Amino acid sequence: MRQIVLDTETTGLNPRTGDRVIEIGCVEIFNRKLTGNNYHRYINPERDSDEAALAVHGLTTEFLSDKPKFHEIAEELRDFINGAEVIIHNAPFDLGFLNHEFQRLKLPDFVSYCSGVIDTLVHAKELHPGKRNSLDALCDRYGISNAHRKLHGALLDSELLADVYLAMTRGQNMLSMDVEVEAAVVGEMLDSVPLGEIIVLKANDEEETRHASVLLGLDKAAKGSCVWRAYAPLPAPDA
Repeated sequence: MRQIVLDTETTGLNPRTGDRVIEIGCVEIFNRKLTGNNYHRYINPERDSDEAALAVHGLTTEFLSDKPKFHEIAEELRDFINGAEVIIHNAPFDLGFLNHEFQRLKLPDFVSYCSGVIDTLVHAKELHPGKRNSLDALCDRYGISNAHRKLHGALLDSELLADVYLAMTRGQNMLSMDVEVEAAVVGEMLDSVPLGEIIVLKANDEEETRHASVLLGLDKAAKGSCVWRAYAPLPAPDA
């Protein structure tokens, strides 16, 4: 699956009052791997940024004055994201601006070129209700370094968000959350058992029956066959 992590910087907060997109950053993910095939453009908005917005992104009117205008990059942006699932933090904000820019050019809305949209802010609130879920907070929560982030930048924020998204959606890959303790215990076990003398204890009939009962409960909760059946198919216990 091809996914594009996207972020924008803008001159202000409201495209309906004339605010424009001034930077777009996109990071490509294919089958949950970063490809390095990224897209980044600064854009001349043909207007000044609000003071509050300028304090966030630091992109001055002078710096943007020789950059391409949005109509000059619209086609390449459309081609880059076409058919991909787009991942955005607080998607309504960025999509509102991008849809407005495309409408100004009498083109279909930006979202019409995407196969779908994932809002990582919504996902984070579901995973961490009542917690701070800004990009900086999520970087701290998932151990992703953002020490180099002094000002907001569309490409930098997209790169950080890509790492956050992959961390947030990878799932738990071990039964114990205490990695260091588990690693120490496993190491001690391996040290104490000479190679070639590992003992395998098979489940007895009672344990097999109890395990099958657990799988049946998971089947009912999933309203179908639970994923564990694919790895260790067992007959359902007698009712």
